[in-house]
Amino acid sequence: MSQAEDIESVDEDGVIESVSGPVVTATDLDARMNDVVYVGDEGLMGEVIEIEGNLTTIQVYEETSGVGPGEPVQNTGEPLSVDLGPGMLDSIYDGVQRPLDVLEEKMGTAFLDRGVDAPGIDLEKEWEFTPEVEEGDAVEPGDVVGVVEETVTIDHKVMVPPDYEGGDVTAIEHGEFNVEETVVELDNGEEIQMHQEWPVREARPAGDKETPTEPLVTGQRVQDGLFPLAKGGTAAIPGPFGSGKTVTQQQLAKWSDADIVVYIGCGERGNEMTEVIEDFPELPDPQTGNPLMARTCLIANTSNMPVAARESCIYTGITIAEYYRDMGYDVALMADSTSRWAEAMREISSRLEEMPGEEGYPAYLAAALSEFYERAGKFQLMNGGEGSISVVGAVSPPGGDFSEPVTQNTLRIVKTFWALDADLAERRHFPSINWNESYSLYKDQLDPWWESNVAGDWADTRQWAVDILDEEDELQEIVQLVGKDALPEDQQLTMEIARYIREAWLQQNALHDVDTYCEPEKTYRMLGAIKTFNDEAFDALDAGVPVEEIQDVDAAPQLNRMGTAEEWEEFIDEIENDLKEQLRALY
Repeated sequence: MSQAEDIESVDEDGVIESVSGPVVTATDLDARMNDVVYVGDEGLMGEVIEIEGNLTTIQVYEETSGVGPGEPVQNTGEPLSVDLGPGMLDSIYDGVQRPLDVLEEKMGTAFLDRGVDAPGIDLEKEWEFTPEVEEGDAVEPGDVVGVVEETVTIDHKVMVPPDYEGGDVTAIEHGEFNVEETVVELDNGEEIQMHQEWPVREARPAGDKETPTEPLVTGQRVQDGLFPLAKGGTAAIPGPFGSGKTVTQQQLAKWSDADIVVYIGCGERGNEMTEVIEDFPELPDPQTGNPLMARTCLIANTSNMPVAARESCIYTGITIAEYYRDMGYDVALMADSTSRWAEAMREISSRLEEMPGEEGYPAYLAAALSEFYERAGKFQLMNGGEGSISVVGAVSPPGGDFSEPVTQNTLRIVKTFWALDADLAERRHFPSINWNESYSLYKDQLDPWWESNVAGDWADTRQWAVDILDEEDELQEIVQLVGKDALPEDQQLTMEIARYIREAWLQQNALHDVDTYCEPEKTYRMLGAIKTFNDEAFDALDAGVPVEEIQDVDAAPQLNRMGTAEEWEEFIDEIENDLKEQLRALY
């Protein structure tokens, strides 16, 4: 149910029979599955999750301490829904789409009280509505009837709701209106406002799902260069504590070339969300130069918030993402982390005394993960346009064990796998994405885009780097036994080239003003400079130059400075020229 609806408009009462943490049972409640109810004297929001005869089981989205048997339960008769309309961007919500700034104003404190409600968007604020259709035009569900400037970056497209029949426009307004005022009337009596509601557990309808052919450019070399994600694709970032999951996701949210970013902090530490809230308004969008918050919607459901709301925040986020997808935008959704979401499902399931699956997770864990990730994709929209949702889910396996159920079930679904490595993190190699364990199944379908927009030999250059890293991995076992000096000179040189790929190209400093974002052309040129060193070095080796002299040329260490160079094109040109000159001078 929308938080916009007044609690007074509820149906008949039931009575609480028992309370077990976030799980409440009630009797004499006339309800259906997934109805929103208000529990207890304080009116705590909850959702019906099980009905057995006269006994109704409810998961409550707020702290239930002090709630006892005999208190009333009021049914709304509506499912948990979100308010959709202008004003969602540059907003920060909790797990059931209550704006945190509005709640703070209502309570006069930064600590949330129970039973306080607020609509997901400002119902009174007026927006300048510019019509896109005229009287007499025929419109169908999904068609755009007008535009509102939501932020300096994004135009909010007012659409015919997907559950309308559509028809001919008989009246249309122009000017400033709040989201509940009618701006378009149809001949069948339907009225269109800027405000829609949609149940969070139901995917918004769209046309055919298409094969994505364009990458989500992240600005991170290891991801764009080796393991790309498509616009409309799915990716997982599993890793142990301290390996950099949150920073990696924040980098994607900051620098990816999506039109809209929905960032869900699901059960993570509050200071991490605080960092996002503080940084995003200050950082410029690399695409437009406007503040990043102008294209971002944050859902903050931190680890100290009620566990049931953690279960709903994922659905709230994906529904908001689908709404902007229907406008024709490319949306990137970051969920940090899906493990906390799965743990919330496990807690609710155990209190319901359901038969547990592996490691206590509910038997439907795989189905729930699949249902969530399947709402991503590149779609042909109902109005004939195209839009996409790219989903990146962080996974926090206990002890970094990738064989645990959440990681394994996620891997069966996603097509890009960025495996974070604790050993790399300990060596201060960030992003700590292990190039031997990670993969992307999108590479072949994205290569034509890279080759036509960046460089014709993009795929060949990437494969060369992968081969060098694979060879280094094999040689490391020998080196650990007999030492690097025991290797033949060509293998010693291969190890040196691989070191520069790792240190100069794969490593990237998220805290450096320049190196934090690397455009695709720079990613390609940096790897190209290392390949130039490789080609010239092996030519010198073939000419009889000792490997020690090749490694000691003055230009080679300059490769490590490519990422932080502001005038990178001139810097890389200079390095390549110096490498050729110095190495050719040796023979």
